[in-house]
Amino acid sequence: MSVLARGGNAFDAAVAAGFVLQVVEPHLCGPGGEVPAVFVTASDAVPRVLCGQGVAPAAATVERVRDGFGLPIVPGTGLLAATVPGAWDGWLTLLRDHGTWSLADALAPALAYAAGGFPLVPRIPPTIATVADHFRAHWPSSARTWLPDGSVPRSVHRLPALAATWQRLLDAATGPSREARIDAARDAWYRGFVAEEIAAFCAVPVRDETGRDHPGLLVADDLARWSATYEDALTVDVGGGWTVAKPGGWSQGPVLPQMLQLLRDDVRYADGVATADTVHRAAEAAKLAFADREAWYGDSAPVPLDALVSRAYADGRRALIGAEASRELRPGAPDGRAPRLGEYARRPGMRRSDGTGGPGVGEPTVSRSGAVRGDTVHVDVVDAAGNMVSATPSGGWLQSSPTIPALGFCLGTRAQMFWLEEGLPSSLVPGRRPRTTLSPSLGLHDGEPRIAFGTPGGDQQDQWQLCFWLAHTVGGLDLQAAIDAPAWHSTAFPGSFAPRGWEPAGLVVESRLGAATLEDLRRRGHEVVDAGEWALGRMCAVGRGGGPLLRAAADTRSGVGAAAAL
Repeated sequence: MSVLARGGNAFDAAVAAGFVLQVVEPHLCGPGGEVPAVFVTASDAVPRVLCGQGVAPAAATVERVRDGFGLPIVPGTGLLAATVPGAWDGWLTLLRDHGTWSLADALAPALAYAAGGFPLVPRIPPTIATVADHFRAHWPSSARTWLPDGSVPRSVHRLPALAATWQRLLDAATGPSREARIDAARDAWYRGFVAEEIAAFCAVPVRDETGRDHPGLLVADDLARWSATYEDALTVDVGGGWTVAKPGGWSQGPVLPQMLQLLRDDVRYADGVATADTVHRAAEAAKLAFADREAWYGDSAPVPLDALVSRAYADGRRALIGAEASRELRPGAPDGRAPRLGEYARRPGMRRSDGTGGPGVGEPTVSRSGAVRGDTVHVDVVDAAGNMVSATPSGGWLQSSPTIPALGFCLGTRAQMFWLEEGLPSSLVPGRRPRTTLSPSLGLHDGEPRIAFGTPGGDQQDQWQLCFWLAHTVGGLDLQAAIDAPAWHSTAFPGSFAPRGWEPAGLVVESRLGAATLEDLRRRGHEVVDAGEWALGRMCAVGRGGGPLLRAAADTRSGVGAAAAL
């Protein structure tokens, strides 16, 4: 808000917020993570996507990881799961091309927090406490960073090594123009001292969640060969004059329009609450869309995206939604192509996170070895000129891998979303993006950008967005009331995070849907988990109408979300 108040635009504000979040919510995102964003500008209402998702290293092959290290899946912690860190280049690319501020100004708030200290939000100390013994035993650099004097910090914390890294990057940001100085800072990261330190650190094996020590596969050339990119957003007419804009099939973003196409004319709300039949049909639609995600989405093979999000394809699949809860994983055959599911993905016996212990209820979901189940942050900004951006930064969590001492941050573990089986759309392939769960969104009405929205939550992101979208566009609720409306999500498909299990007929709900609705869902065969009254989702949204009025709303469930407007 201070950026907007001082004349910055929505992109300046989003970038400044993104950097601050790397400091003040380090259990949810970090400098070594990634960021996708979907946006429109004041001069162009056509949605675009910024891809700040790094790729797998050149040495990262199925044979190397599965056969060389003897692993069935990529570990969820440590160095083997590291992809090229994408957040720095993503944020700087967005700032260079669409912002107005200098890098020094955009980075100043985060740098001040890192150097001078920042207050710890309630979930940071418990997260550090959970992994403290692991840090002491196996990741001493993380222990030095997060356990000052050997104990868990409780109130204020400083990150002097990270501050020094940022200052060194700013010192390298020289050139004749704002844009040239930003590009110089990009080079200092990806072709300079940061890349060199990352490569040196990855060469030394460290303990991961397998209980064994493995090195990373990233080398300096992997960073030098990569940069953030732009692409056209996936835009889908979902009825009622509304269009949804999402990242493409390298993310899980297309599942939202897929679900909405399946649910055309099949949604009912009573007094702002979804009916039992609506929840049932939405859960069944989610199963079909996420089965397609498993069979078709990824960056390692072409994705038949136009067919998957088409109304004709949904019309053919809708007949699979019956009166009872399905217990099967049923991908479709877009354009008549036979689907293929990986062998590991077909195993339903391994329990996955149900989302009740992670984002929404006392996040994060983190094990004593640092394994994480979908922790993330989200930022939406709109300004008076009409710039609008939705961004979902994630990765590089303090608990994901050891802190690199010379840099003050750790690498992300997004490569755990690759499969170690050849020939799948999300197979581990060098230079390809993992099929990320990160899924920012825009909504346009009659071609005019109206809302930017999103949520943390791993596999739940697009399901919680579905709850919000339906409550707003069908239930008639304003942004805040739509976020507050009772939510739900299915767990009946393979999870994106290790150990990647799934639960046939699993359905997690908020009890505010009503006891009668929960009982109805159980009678239909859903294995219902009552997460509590206020448990699911950490949505936020901004919007604009036909006049100068701007709107903002945020979820109260997490206790740390906020919305503000000038």
